[in-house]
Amino acid sequence: MNTVYVALGANLASPKAQLDQACQALKALASDGRVSVSPYYQSAPMGDVPQPDYLNAVARFTTTLAPLALLDALQAIENEQGRVREVRWGARTLDLDLLLYGDWQLDIPRLQVPHYGMKTRSFVLLPLLDLAPDLILPCGTKLTSLITEELKRQVQQLGPDH
Repeated sequence: MNTVYVALGANLASPKAQLDQACQALKALASDGRVSVSPYYQSAPMGDVPQPDYLNAVARFTTTLAPLALLDALQAIENEQGRVREVRWGARTLDLDLLLYGDWQLDIPRLQVPHYGMKTRSFVLLPLLDLAPDLILPCGTKLTSLITEELKRQVQQLGPDH
């Protein structure tokens, strides 16, 4: 059994509802049916594609699924919620990224864990900090050492009623 962290993002078709629905779907992947979810954050989109701001969060749960099986399950949830992959960093109903899989370091064609961009993305680091303030990444980096004032300015935490 491994503790995993999954980033959630949405900016189409009622993003809050998309994240809420995804959090419910993740419970089926959790070994004990429980998922911890960070507060939701609003962030500007990455890249040059004009689109609405994103709603983001991070979920933590334990699973017995192997990394690629978990990736397949996450992509199935995205597809069930209307995810269409047309433009890199384009608008989407739901994006689920496997950030961490226990202490594993994995780099294969379909999956890189820890997630390749997580150390620089405010919309990942701040929700992750909410869930695991003492987290040390598999490379030995303390999560808190990655948090800067600039990162904090890039996102807006939403209240409990989102």
